Amino acid sequence: MSDRTLAARLPGLLLPRLKVLAVAMTGALWLAACTTPPAADPGDDGEAAPAVPTPSTQGPSGTPGTSATPGTYGTQPSQPFVLTPPGPSTGVSPPPPTLPLPTTARFIRSPWNALPGWQTDTVEDTWVAFLRNCDAIVTRAGKTVATNASAWVATGPWLPVCTAAKDLSRRGPQAGQVRRFLEDRLEPWVVGTARGDAVTGLVTGYYEPLVQASRVQGGVFQWPLYTAPADLLTIDLGSMYPELTGKRVRGKLVGNRVVPYDSRAEIENSPQRPPAIVYVNDPVDAFFLQVQGSGRAELIDGPNRGGVIRLAYADHNGHPYVSIGKWLVDQGQLTLAQDSMQNIKAWARANPGRVREMLNANPAMVFFREEAINDVGDGPRGAFGVPLTPGRSIAVDPSIVPLGSPVFLATTYPNSNQPLTHMAFAQDTGAAIKGAARADMFWGFGAQAGEQAGRMKQPGKMWVLWPRGSAPQSAR
Repeated sequence: MSDRTLAARLPGLLLPRLKVLAVAMTGALWLAACTTPPAADPGDDGEAAPAVPTPSTQGPSGTPGTSATPGTYGTQPSQPFVLTPPGPSTGVSPPPPTLPLPTTARFIRSPWNALPGWQTDTVEDTWVAFLRNCDAIVTRAGKTVATNASAWVATGPWLPVCTAAKDLSRRGPQAGQVRRFLEDRLEPWVVGTARGDAVTGLVTGYYEPLVQASRVQGGVFQWPLYTAPADLLTIDLGSMYPELTGKRVRGKLVGNRVVPYDSRAEIENSPQRPPAIVYVNDPVDAFFLQVQGSGRAELIDGPNRGGVIRLAYADHNGHPYVSIGKWLVDQGQLTLAQDSMQNIKAWARANPGRVREMLNANPAMVFFREEAINDVGDGPRGAFGVPLTPGRSIAVDPSIVPLGSPVFLATTYPNSNQPLTHMAFAQDTGAAIKGAARADMFWGFGAQAGEQAGRMKQPGKMWVLWPRGSAPQSAR
């Protein structure tokens, strides 16, 4: 029975059968696991899959608004946290003692000297990001992040750490003090399998692209990037069934039935398309901006000419992502070894008459919202609701790695054996980012970042850096 037939038999939005149907259709055409902008999520074909975050209704985009998603982007912006300081003290309270904690199902306790490259990483460069990450942790006490099933913020263990970090920041810590603080306050836990075995995962990359665009359609500016359509419905299954928290069904009403929302091809062929924010001069650039989940548009023509805006993830049509790289391989146009963003663009330039056919092979479509760019150095807001930091923010599978966790990542630079080992933050999610030690690194903004992200497909290990005295737990 097809997904469309199943959807057509739904007599309403809130009937008890929805639970059964939703579980049966998990991962199918119209059941999406909400992940917040990017972000973006590269697939195994070397091409990033679109983030499927759920936009926040309270603030700017998340991951990519995605989520504000990745994407994910669209979560509520973090606010400065205010904590009641401990009683009178002449300094930062001492770190908690090391306790004999058992190995958890997904994490294996490790000593600091087991982290390759830890001593050479310039961890002091992460201090501002660490404090900003603390802001997000504390302000989300007891709340979910972007309604992700597993994205509850484990605030309790972090409160004393963040309080001490705030105190240390007032005194302007030196590089050595930052490292000692992290080593005293946190412990590494290598990410493993459900059986407790350390695992090597896949590390890919995503970035924030720049496209040339116009607010009006005309000339070379023919390829629209849409806002979320008014008739797009999102049904939060977790509001009825706690075990389905984070699971959402996207569709539209036809009479009294909920049916899957239109595919990419159906939207493009419809006489009633969603409103366009801008029109881009290159169809493949427009497509890959959707793949990344967020991007910037330079207004070359029309109103506001000369300005640059951010297109942040707002929502998606609920269809599963299909790799156009894999489609080209299946068509015999590329080999598996040639499957990359760069080669896809080259094929499109050589085959302009088949570009629409290629793009429509992917039924998924991402919708955006416009945002001003306040700090050109910041990335879009990820699923955790804070601006992504180039090279120091990663998308993870939040059902395994707690969102907001500092992590230590050990991988290599794209297409090389040169070690890439440093501290990062689990601040985003993505539809293709699933599994233990699976990571998607945010490389930043622009063409150079895109070159790195497009080639990033390396093995890697990951350690969650967790407050002493407690152990990280995967979501149930």
